[in-house]
Amino acid sequence: MENMAEEELLPQEKEEAQVRVPTPDSAPVPAPAADTALDSAPTPDSAPAPALAPAPAPALSPSLASVPEEAESKRHISIQRRLADLEKLAFGTEGDVDSASSLNSDNLGTENIQTCPLCPKEKFRAYSSHKLRRHLQNLHWKISVEFEGSRMCICHLACRPVKPTIVGEQISSKLGAHYHCIICSATITRRTDMLGHVKRHVNKGETKSRYISASTAKSSNEVLKETDTDIQVFPNYSIPQKTDSYFNPKMKLNRQIIFCTLAALAEERKPLECLDAFGATGIMGLQWAKHLGNAVKVTINDLNENSVTLIQKNCHLNKLKVVVDSEEKEEGDGLEDCSTAGDIQVTRMDANVLMHLRSFDFIHLDPFGTSVNYLDSAFRNVRNLGIVSVTSTDISSLYAKAQHVARRHYGCNIVRTEYYKELAARIVVAAVARAAARCNKGVEVLFAVALEHFVLVVVRVLRGPTSADETAKKIQYLIHCQWCEERIFQKDGNMVEENPYKQLPCNCHGSMPGKTAIELGPLWSSSLFNTGFLKRMLFESIHHGLDDIQPLIKTLIFESECTPQSQCSVHAPSNTNKQEENGVFVKTTDDTTIDIYSAQGKRKSNEMAINVAKKQKTDASTAHPPFYYNIHRHSIKGMNMPKLKKFLCCLSQAGFRVSRTHFDPMGIRTDASLTQFKSILLKYSTPTYTGGQSEGQVPAPEDTVTDPVELSVNDKAEVSGCRRW
Repeated sequence: MENMAEEELLPQEKEEAQVRVPTPDSAPVPAPAADTALDSAPTPDSAPAPALAPAPAPALSPSLASVPEEAESKRHISIQRRLADLEKLAFGTEGDVDSASSLNSDNLGTENIQTCPLCPKEKFRAYSSHKLRRHLQNLHWKISVEFEGSRMCICHLACRPVKPTIVGEQISSKLGAHYHCIICSATITRRTDMLGHVKRHVNKGETKSRYISASTAKSSNEVLKETDTDIQVFPNYSIPQKTDSYFNPKMKLNRQIIFCTLAALAEERKPLECLDAFGATGIMGLQWAKHLGNAVKVTINDLNENSVTLIQKNCHLNKLKVVVDSEEKEEGDGLEDCSTAGDIQVTRMDANVLMHLRSFDFIHLDPFGTSVNYLDSAFRNVRNLGIVSVTSTDISSLYAKAQHVARRHYGCNIVRTEYYKELAARIVVAAVARAAARCNKGVEVLFAVALEHFVLVVVRVLRGPTSADETAKKIQYLIHCQWCEERIFQKDGNMVEENPYKQLPCNCHGSMPGKTAIELGPLWSSSLFNTGFLKRMLFESIHHGLDDIQPLIKTLIFESECTPQSQCSVHAPSNTNKQEENGVFVKTTDDTTIDIYSAQGKRKSNEMAINVAKKQKTDASTAHPPFYYNIHRHSIKGMNMPKLKKFLCCLSQAGFRVSRTHFDPMGIRTDASLTQFKSILLKYSTPTYTGGQSEGQVPAPEDTVTDPVELSVNDKAEVSGCRRW
């Protein structure tokens, strides 16, 4: 038996067996490695240990000397702080691995402690300690990725198997080398990709390790606070792919402006049945119920079971009563103190099903990406004069970065233009208007906001086929000149026009070869703002102390009016009960003036419907002009442009309507054509001096030289009156 066992040994193991001095009684047997296990302990009289099967991939690190015990259980064994820790894991010794005695090959009596912990046995099998140490240092440690004092070594275990490949008639499956991210649970194959992956975590502010294995319990939820509302969030709340309930702190502006919208609607009739169709953490519905009280009946819905449980916890955290399946569920202490706060009903079903089953006065849609899949259900049972707000976060398609996706979701043909943000808002409004018209309802746009991360559209619902027909007429195509960026909506009519280029104010088609214009749309062609409703929203923001949202609402008010009188001249308030806000006077008492939609506790009558139709016709002429021009995009080479405030007053003095726009900080909304815009810009620009005083001035047009002098003498008082914009 001894001879047969001796023949089974590898050649190098034979040589080592001949050199070794057998001391079975005194030689200590080292502890087995963490990732392997022997069937039976070897003895000198028994046969040698059988060959070990490839060990499964170890998920957690048993030895991280310099990290806390809680963090140790969450990190993979390929993540170590020192090379000594990795060697200690390989040799399975508790002493100092740097000493020669502990790493001497004479002390390594069993073959399992000579196996690399990050490689399978069939890939690498060390025959001596110095060879294993070289392997760990050269293959794993030198090409590792460092992050905050820890090293992410390359791993060859079965954590990330690659697809099997057919070689000849045999199928071979290989194990792919990869890195384990210290922050999340991702596995990356290439080192350069791992460096970029860690850099993206740092840019997002995610530097805390969140690697959680299947065997470890989830960590405790974090509690955040926003506008006096406390919410619990999951550890990966800011990563949509890694969490059940996504919470984005950057959408605070969006939540505040929706709250002001609901507060303004609550002044018309009470109580309001409100729906947050995609609750996630429930932050938006909690703010409604906590600050508006019994004026609203809030329903928070989500399809995910974990999100529904989290919403219920957040309701109890804010001492709000939860109604589940028409039964009041009271848990926790302090619920009896909430007599002024409204109840919250938490549902778990598909949003389309819920909106088909129940009627609401206010519906907010904020799904991941586009919301076109839920528009038909939203307008099916929404009540008359109710409000539907839609938040779209698919900005890659709306901002013309993925034009084929915009054509698929919205049925629109778009290109990248200088006014792409307003173009995105009109695309969403057109989709909302078409969905309302299919349900025999019309819409009135209260406001549309397009910022960096989202597009928000809020509309009021008007029932009846007449309102639906009037809404459908406002969906038109846009003719856009790709040479000079001039644009105009197509004229109404069913007859085919022989030369559509005649509708454009520019003459690029006649002076440039080929086709110069493109047809965009269909788009919403009417107004995007309701001035009266925005003023009421401003009052509600002041009343509830939302200071962050007030500058945006003021900009929307100026943009909706598009008149420079209230901007260039700020008069003192004549009534002590009014407060002046950048030229907009808002009553600070409770008797706030409500427009024609205010019918306290009543639905709209036939007479009120006629008044609404008349108001829409009269407001069509006073609506703000569509789109805007960027002053930098149309700057003149060799000329210094005037300041933006000064140029706005110059356009106003020329007889044009003008205002700034929230879509673009350097954009100007005006009813002047591009040719008139450029001529006034050239008139009030000054030449640039290129050669100094000795070479003289660059020649400029006559009106460019003389008119700025006249402006400084005659119009100095008027221009200086534009103090705030």
